[in-house]
Amino acid sequence: MKKTFKYNSTRNGCGDALLELGKINQDVVVLTADLTESTRVNKFAKDFPDRFFNCGVAEQNMMSIAAGLAVENKIPFISSYAVFSPGRNWDQLRVNVCYNNANVKIAGHHTGLTVGADGATHQALEDIAIVKVLPNICVLSPLDYHEAYQATIAAANFNGPVYLRFTREESPIVTSQTKAFQIGQAHILKSGRDITLIGTGPILVNGLIAAYEVEKQGISVEVINLSTIKPLDQAAILKSIRKTKKVITLEEHQIAGGLGGSICELLSEQHPVHVTRLGIDDTFGESGSPQELIKKYHLDSRSIYQQIIKTINYQIC
Repeated sequence: MKKTFKYNSTRNGCGDALLELGKINQDVVVLTADLTESTRVNKFAKDFPDRFFNCGVAEQNMMSIAAGLAVENKIPFISSYAVFSPGRNWDQLRVNVCYNNANVKIAGHHTGLTVGADGATHQALEDIAIVKVLPNICVLSPLDYHEAYQATIAAANFNGPVYLRFTREESPIVTSQTKAFQIGQAHILKSGRDITLIGTGPILVNGLIAAYEVEKQGISVEVINLSTIKPLDQAAILKSIRKTKKVITLEEHQIAGGLGGSICELLSEQHPVHVTRLGIDDTFGESGSPQELIKKYHLDSRSIYQQIIKTINYQIC
């Protein structure tokens, strides 16, 4: 795959979209838990100070305030690190937001391993699992800057709770700036016939690179960007896997309860096949550079390449 990528972070996509939303929708308000710059809501805070609330290091209060604002027909976006929101305020998310189907948008930042040197306490590797189990909530995990921007706009237009997952590091941009984001719709990044690779978030770019490399060995990989974890695009997933009959899932998250878990649940009921799940396997992360951690946990393009070949040759005894 010979291509020079442009880079930007998904957190920047969220921040830029919130600034645009502030201009076009007076009901959009933003709250943060003393992380204004890190979660990229500083531009919104500067231009719309009357609609910005810094709740301090009080994530549980922030979630409850957002639920109250939603009752008053505002569209609140709350912004913090995902280990704190939804990690620390899950009870308020469950009872105050999801139980009441309140129109609150939760932006969980610094997800995955690539928070790097901040280490295990700040690497959200469980957030998809603890959020998607809640009724009424939609779960989004954008691939790149453009998709993060469009997903944030789409979340504002969606009536109900939405969790958006963002990463800190700059990552390759592979989607179009003009393509509208459709909640609940999977996208095929590369067509193939031999195996389906389903991924979410910026880590999927490594899978896309591996897919093009393994094509030189005569293996045709279909790559699906699943940026909506809940609700799943069941039709697109099943159509691809019925064709290829083999599947790999890829995520910067625990394989238990994450994207891989959702795919396994779907296929066990609709189309049982062997599933190879790539992600974090029942362990915490650690401190290190993003590149070192991605390689250690076998999420680099070379490791994915090797796993594609292994899965192609897998035979159920």
